[in-house]
Amino acid sequence: MSVVGSAALGVAVTPVYAAETFNWQFGHGFPSTHPLNVRAVQVAARIKKETGGRLNISVFPNSQLGGDTDLLSQVHSGAIDMFSTGGIIMSTLVPGAGLSGVGFAFSNYQAVWSAMDGSVGEYVRGAFAKKGLHALDKVWDNGFRETTTSTKPIRTPADFVAMKIRVPVSPLYVSLFKALKASPTGINLKEVYTALQTGVVDGQENPLVVTDTTKFYEVQKYCSLTNHIWDGIWIVVNAGSWQALPADLQKVVSGAFNEMAPVQRDDIAKLNASLQGSLQKKGLKFNEVDVAPFQEEVRKAGFYNDWKKKFGAQAWDALEASAGQLT
Repeated sequence: MSVVGSAALGVAVTPVYAAETFNWQFGHGFPSTHPLNVRAVQVAARIKKETGGRLNISVFPNSQLGGDTDLLSQVHSGAIDMFSTGGIIMSTLVPGAGLSGVGFAFSNYQAVWSAMDGSVGEYVRGAFAKKGLHALDKVWDNGFRETTTSTKPIRTPADFVAMKIRVPVSPLYVSLFKALKASPTGINLKEVYTALQTGVVDGQENPLVVTDTTKFYEVQKYCSLTNHIWDGIWIVVNAGSWQALPADLQKVVSGAFNEMAPVQRDDIAKLNASLQGSLQKKGLKFNEVDVAPFQEEVRKAGFYNDWKKKFGAQAWDALEASAGQLT
């Protein structure tokens, strides 16, 4: 029966409207082959399918939409809908996001996930919310940072004394290595290979994937598994974009990303295991490290007390609830 015919017979007609659709942009700086991007693309496909095309998330890797600092500004302003990077970079807008990057706070992954799936994650999500960003519940992994050197392996805190080591241009990194009595130098990543090659610095620290892709193994002899800093990958959504989604779509997004988190975490674990083997074949000599003496050294130097003051008591209590007493 036509609409006109129905009206003529006095039958009420309810107009049928198409469900509202949403098109999101998700920008990040990781390579397209990185587990963050591979799994994010899979999640986006799942969300599109489960929502019947009501939400389409386009993922842009390799800083296609801008560098990390620019992308953080864009997601904060609403120019893009989603962004992902490590807590240290996020901390330029949300200081509490750097909490997980406190040196030697976590001795292993069990401690990491206890914190990030518990008190630290809860605190940081609250800090994001205050800045107009919705952080998804489960943090993804970017790996522990390890130390490479050209002169000697790092086995005890004494091995860091007077060592010229490159660090990112970050107060948290610089203060950590000063507490170990090293000589940290902030150098942009693209300049590090030459600095190592010419002896401007003796060593550097990064996740293994960076040591591999930058070919630092060509100018370094040792890799000590110091696990001195862990930094995860936060996935955040502009608060306006999130609030505009109907509740049923919010549930799909949260579920899809959070359920993929343990898969991506396992990806990183397997990647690091394979990288250690391949880097050994390329000439790097690996050694395990007991982190307890290093933690005690930076504690005595006042590192933890200084950063407790900077982060604040509430943030520090959240960290120690999972990591144990640091100060």
